[in-house]
Amino acid sequence: MKQMSNEELQAWVERISLESFRLPFRHKATFNRRLSTTGGRYFMKSHHIEINPHQLDIHGPEEVEKIIKHELCHYHLHLAGRGYRHRDPDFKMLLQAVGGSRFCKALPKRTASGRNPEPYRYKLRCGACGTEYLRKRRMNPDRYRCGKCRGRLTLQALDSPNKT
Repeated sequence: MKQMSNEELQAWVERISLESFRLPFRHKATFNRRLSTTGGRYFMKSHHIEINPHQLDIHGPEEVEKIIKHELCHYHLHLAGRGYRHRDPDFKMLLQAVGGSRFCKALPKRTASGRNPEPYRYKLRCGACGTEYLRKRRMNPDRYRCGKCRGRLTLQALDSPNKT
């Protein structure tokens, strides 16, 4: 899918606001690539809206339109002095009326480097009861005990494919 510019997003948000809410959106809407766990944000002081572009890349325009409607519910209710929080009845009713989503779809897990998370590389095993604990980082087993029986732990490195 082609990357959408901030200007195109601005026009899209303004159009959705007029069509769904019959009220104009007079502030700024932008993409923010740093958003990771949320679909969008509404800022109460500046009244601006930020949208997560990863939602558009992965879930498509239908899902992003629901996110925009969600943020516009915050926007219009806040400006009208009505209940704009997630728990407020005004917010819940308006969100349902315009067809916005209560929660955005989850994005695949990613690390800071943009890759998928690394697999477990170490295994701790209790010598007494045999319980196994998987770890991504190496640790000193002498400093810890088994959570079930307080037995001694031993560290084993797991085979990690393609490690150079």
